[in-house]
Amino acid sequence: MSWFKRKSAGIKTSSSGRNDVPDGQWIKCGGCSDTVNRREIEKQNLVCPKCDYHFKMSSMGYFDLLYDGDYEVHDDNLISVDPLGFKDRKAYADRIVATREKTGLNDAAKAAVGKIGGHSLSIAAMDFSFIGGSMGSVVGEVVTRAIRRGYEQKMPVLVIAQSGGARMMEGALSLMQMAKTSAHLTRLSEAGLPFIVLLTNPTTGGVTASFAMLGDFHIAEPGALIGFAGPRVIRETMGQDLPKGFQTSEFLLEKGFVDLIIDRRELRQELIHLLDLIMEEKVNVRKKKKTPAAK
Repeated sequence: MSWFKRKSAGIKTSSSGRNDVPDGQWIKCGGCSDTVNRREIEKQNLVCPKCDYHFKMSSMGYFDLLYDGDYEVHDDNLISVDPLGFKDRKAYADRIVATREKTGLNDAAKAAVGKIGGHSLSIAAMDFSFIGGSMGSVVGEVVTRAIRRGYEQKMPVLVIAQSGGARMMEGALSLMQMAKTSAHLTRLSEAGLPFIVLLTNPTTGGVTASFAMLGDFHIAEPGALIGFAGPRVIRETMGQDLPKGFQTSEFLLEKGFVDLIIDRRELRQELIHLLDLIMEEKVNVRKKKKTPAAK
């Protein structure tokens, strides 16, 4: 029976239902270039079930993934201003408004406090969907306050880095965040509280040059691009090809810049295990201090 006769008889062909698939139901994997079902990826915590490629995850996605259940979001009312009246192809003030409407975010970072495996944890998570996760004054303030909560409430801090670097539209104000976050990390260290960094794809620029490389523990997701300048800029500056896999998390693990590479599907359990070890060690140290020295 021809296609026309089947259609006239009300018989559906194999291709007649193609438009019934919702928009965005199928997406192309950035790793294997295969077309994969969005629901399958979501079940795998946004990891491709075929090649283990890690898609970008939102800040709220990480909170939902890591925390035991309920958590409290902080500093969600901070909004960037336009101190320089900056304009390139579009006025910065208009870009902020448009990006807020598009993403539902106020800026490129969110902070929360909750429990993971029973341990209290302060998290600041960056979000690449908001102007490439660039660090402006709001992002720096969100990260700083998350660190401050750590030493005020005596709990570990986790920062999830995902950024193209400092936000040029805010000029020196964005660069100042590098010093501000680093200064507060000194106070956290002096209080004897651990600082954990999760490096995701990409982590570059001023974020890498400040808090992202100041952790007590540096964890990376597989295949993440981590560095200061991107590989294209370095290649053009040096005028030569770069080593294979240069600036990937695997390359940096080999060179000692990264402590662990953890698949996102195992991240929660591995973090709980790490916090268990840290807290156990802190208890043992306290016991040794209380034990009188042998005569």
